[in-house]
Amino acid sequence: MPSSHAIQVAGVTHWYGDHRALDNIGFSVEPGELFGLLGPNGGGKTTLFRILSTLLPLQQGSASILGYDLGSQPGEVRCRIGVTFQAPSIDPKLTVFENLKHQSHLYGILGRSMRERIDRLLDHLSLTDRRNDRVESLSGGLKRRVEIAKGLLHDPEVLLLDEPSTGLDPGARHDLWHYIRQLRSARGVTVLVTTHLMTEADECDRLGIIDRGHLVALDSPDRLRASVGGDCLTIQSSRPQELAVRIAETFGVTPRHVGDSLRIEQEQGHEFLRDLVAAFPDDVTSVSMGKPTLEDVFIDRTGHRLWGGEAE
Repeated sequence: MPSSHAIQVAGVTHWYGDHRALDNIGFSVEPGELFGLLGPNGGGKTTLFRILSTLLPLQQGSASILGYDLGSQPGEVRCRIGVTFQAPSIDPKLTVFENLKHQSHLYGILGRSMRERIDRLLDHLSLTDRRNDRVESLSGGLKRRVEIAKGLLHDPEVLLLDEPSTGLDPGARHDLWHYIRQLRSARGVTVLVTTHLMTEADECDRLGIIDRGHLVALDSPDRLRASVGGDCLTIQSSRPQELAVRIAETFGVTPRHVGDSLRIEQEQGHEFLRDLVAAFPDDVTSVSMGKPTLEDVFIDRTGHRLWGGEAE
């Protein structure tokens, strides 16, 4: 079924009892795009992931993958997506090959075709020399590669990855993302990934930021950072409430309270920093300045940090 979008989500709302986990979420993902959903645990991204992977039914709104409606055609969707969940789904007592063989059987892939697909994936994921090893003997990074191989056995057009680098060390995480980019460029697979890591979010072509069930930002990482504008100053003080009032009175700038810090976005931040310290030498404990990051975008759109610390 033809579709101009690989993934289309419109007005999706989901409730758990009285708790609204998703509120009118809408976005689209283009074919061959690497799209990220960034947000804290409990922000709604995993609920949306479960809906897209057909584990949760649509309650309100619409969603489709490759033109197939998730509500009325879930079977067609499942045939065309590969899914890697955050929780392990491989049998640790079986070998790498045995795990992939049983996954192949679930899709009706048998005989020579099965062996060729497994061999190809083991080669691409640098697992050939571990094919006969029990999964329980593998490192965390190798286990995640086996998980991804399972999701790719039936040659899906769309790959859904839920926190794919959970539990991986930095080297294994780098290798995993290298393969994800290679998969997208070599085979044209559309990839949707959920993450709470800013470094992973930076790898995506476009990014949707989700907080408390709301899609609060949607654009490329570079454009999102540019939307904050200026330099970001983080100010520590023993009297942050009082200092905020004095800064507003002196400079006409209202700082944002983020945890125990004050946050200000300002053009020519180095000049403002100089004037700030000169004006309040006894009140400013420390101050740092940098160009906007995705963390700054999150704070700008939500008023709090990705991990805790409500803004006032």
